[in-house]
Amino acid sequence: MTLSSSKPAPAPGGLGLFEKWLSLWVALAMAAGLALGELAPGLFQTLAGWEVAKVNLPVAVLIWAMVWPMMVGVDFGSIAQAGRRPKGLAITLVVNWLIKPFTMAALGVLFFQHVFAAWIDPAEGREWLAGLILLGAAPCTAMVFVWSNLTRGDAAYTLVQVSVNDVIMVFAFAPIVAFLLGVGNIVVPWGTLLLSVGLYVAAPLVAGIAMRRRLTARGGAAEVARFQERARPASVAGLLLTVTLLFGFQGGVILDRPLAIGLIATPLLIQSYGIFFVAYLAARALRVPFEVAAPCALIGTSNFFELAVAVAISLFGLGSGAALATVVGVLVEVPVMLSLVAFANRTRGWFPAAEAGKG
Repeated sequence: MTLSSSKPAPAPGGLGLFEKWLSLWVALAMAAGLALGELAPGLFQTLAGWEVAKVNLPVAVLIWAMVWPMMVGVDFGSIAQAGRRPKGLAITLVVNWLIKPFTMAALGVLFFQHVFAAWIDPAEGREWLAGLILLGAAPCTAMVFVWSNLTRGDAAYTLVQVSVNDVIMVFAFAPIVAFLLGVGNIVVPWGTLLLSVGLYVAAPLVAGIAMRRRLTARGGAAEVARFQERARPASVAGLLLTVTLLFGFQGGVILDRPLAIGLIATPLLIQSYGIFFVAYLAARALRVPFEVAAPCALIGTSNFFELAVAVAISLFGLGSGAALATVVGVLVEVPVMLSLVAFANRTRGWFPAAEAGKG
């Protein structure tokens, strides 16, 4: 039994060309940013100056190009039916909002303030920690439809989980981030944080809902799917250009200290695999059908890195360690997620067959 007739549009046949090689594209964008930062430093200084209320305008445009098409996929009709099959949704919400942000912050403190303390400057470590906190408090919005499709998950239920997460994010992201930044002894600019949430979560969500209504009135769920497919190139361009800008500003630091990428990636990798198995094993213990269990575990593992990148830039600046940490999150995510998809598919037999009204 499905929860809604409105279904997301997964990548045809699984991963599209962009999704399959996302880590490569991101790596090439990083290299392009490093090269351009060395060849045209004046250009990046000019772009850095184009900001209003600490919001960098070029980056804001690029982030909107990424986020708005995702928000068009939010279906409030499916949210109204979420209570029919509560187990998978309960696991998703507990992992995403009561476990993941806090374990990510704890791992950041452990590695950046203790394990790796001898190799990094304390101020730099605090910025990396801030980037991890932003990633941990932003559960996946768009790519999870790709992961769900690869595990042959229940597409309608995945839409419910993502839609509920997006609504919660509007209200919970800023308080959780502010609390964890404070615990990490990082100054919290509340005004900028709230502005970022309004600009990159609330406003795109409202605009996405309005566009979804127009598209649905014109041609139903199929029209929504067509719009998202047409918007995919803009989202891809927005992500890669944002990464290029970030690495253009970060070029000096990265070229001088390439080890920084590995140091940041270490807690991210531990967090990703740990969170997946917490959710996956909880779903197994509760006898959630695989079609729900796999996507609910993958949602918690993947990150809404577009939001994390945007807020890191707004709070700490384009050349900050926080922005760098969020971009490293983009780089490591796809290989990790593909390995977990493969594991989930191999262990499908751990779970009961889907039954109407269960999960």
